[in-house]
Amino acid sequence: MKLLVTNDDGINSIFLHELISALKHAGHEPFVVAPTKEQSWTGASKTRGRPVKSAAVDRGFNCPTWIVDGTPSDCVNIAIAHLLPGKMDGVISGINVGFNCSLGFILASGTVAGAWEGALHGLPAIAVSQDVSEEIYYQLKDHGGQPEGELLATLKTSAAHAARLAGELLPATPPRSFIVHNLNFPDPCRSDTPVKVTVPAHFFVPGLFTPADDESRHTLIWTQGEDVSPADPLTDLKCVESGWISHTTLDYRKLGHL
Repeated sequence: MKLLVTNDDGINSIFLHELISALKHAGHEPFVVAPTKEQSWTGASKTRGRPVKSAAVDRGFNCPTWIVDGTPSDCVNIAIAHLLPGKMDGVISGINVGFNCSLGFILASGTVAGAWEGALHGLPAIAVSQDVSEEIYYQLKDHGGQPEGELLATLKTSAAHAARLAGELLPATPPRSFIVHNLNFPDPCRSDTPVKVTVPAHFFVPGLFTPADDESRHTLIWTQGEDVSPADPLTDLKCVESGWISHTTLDYRKLGHL
């Protein structure tokens, strides 16, 4: 399939690089349009207050590649309208550094939003995220660290799963259906790790900002939330915590549906 690939961690993320490699190995034809720099927690926002720049680049992917100095939603919108040579068969966004489980994270996620922007254009779409420990998360996000050892092996395995599942889920998703498939991979993830059908967890995440410092600045941090999900059905959060691959079908037509 011809696939538009984006992410929210930026063009230089090794998690994006591994996804592109796996998609090509599976026989897909990726077209990469990714943010110039990290755009985590931007949700479905689009850049309004300034012009957005795009540029063709060579990042060694051996496929058409562009950068956009905006959000994942900007990337997909501009890509489809102005950059891509023709119609795509689907959009895949990721692989995100860290999971995108539960209602709060799904709605805030730039990764999920990149896929959602594809769905808004009538294309089948997948968001892909890789669970990591809190320590590793900050090493990768804040200090430019690179995955290695067992985490790198897990990432490569998750990318292979994502490429396989893209070949299964995207053709089975009707066009113009407003559906996003949200995939979350556990750490570790192995070739025989099963895929479970899940729903978003009901998880409260209050107090995400520090108290004001001497300059009245508040910094985003991770805090302990509260999972108030019913025991059934299986949630994305419990699934990943159990060491399984979570597949949640986000059908946005059901929002507000009686």
